[in-house]
Amino acid sequence: MSGSASEGRVRHERHDHILKIVIDNPAKKNAFSPEMMAQLSDALTLLEKDGGLWVGVVCAEGDNFTAGLDMPKFFGPTATRKPLPEGNIDPFGLANRCKKPVVTAVQGIVFTVGIEMMLAGDIVVAADDCRFCQMEAKRGIAPLGGAHFRYVSRAGWGDAMYHLLLCDEFSAAEAHRIGLVQEVVPAGRQVERAMALAEIIARNAPLGIQVTKEAGRKFIEAGEQAAIAIIPQIRERVLNTADAAEGIKSFVERRAAVFQGR
Repeated sequence: MSGSASEGRVRHERHDHILKIVIDNPAKKNAFSPEMMAQLSDALTLLEKDGGLWVGVVCAEGDNFTAGLDMPKFFGPTATRKPLPEGNIDPFGLANRCKKPVVTAVQGIVFTVGIEMMLAGDIVVAADDCRFCQMEAKRGIAPLGGAHFRYVSRAGWGDAMYHLLLCDEFSAAEAHRIGLVQEVVPAGRQVERAMALAEIIARNAPLGIQVTKEAGRKFIEAGEQAAIAIIPQIRERVLNTADAAEGIKSFVERRAAVFQGR
């Protein structure tokens, strides 16, 4: 749990058999630095490897779940992003997905990687004030954390393409309608409800729960593996373009991007 509160951090708390993982950078709308992403991976890895932990709850301090990545720290000239240690759980469930159940509680702004993180888990409880948006294409890039296939598997082709291609903001009610979230509760109650669901899950046989999740994953694994395999090609096609540079520059300068398709 390294990192000061002023820098932003991801911390965790044990509650019997539940690991509560808290995104804690409210001053920046819980935007992720590379260090915070590493801390989230470490917490999920603890959940995975500790036999006394049976369920995870991912939530966030403050009014927002996350505004996404702190873009310059990931893609700018001073980027500090590092590969995850071998064997660590990937917060996006691409290289190494947690086998134990994960309940995610979201509120306020849930942008880009925030959606991809919640979809890498299993059950999502959303506050009724949520604002969802998968806006990467507005920044000259594309979703790289699984949105391109998890929207399809959760919502179906039409609703997935509607939101992925429009890059629009949508509400908790809409996210519930299309299956991205499982429950909508009054703002401020989302963590309480997620913990309650985790407690119910933890009353069941942990190995039975884990095998049930594994069996469900097997059903869609082949399709997801093909989608994961194409991510390097997507990254190559978008990250080294003039549009990607313009997307990051416009984000930093807080102006509308002007794209050229190259």
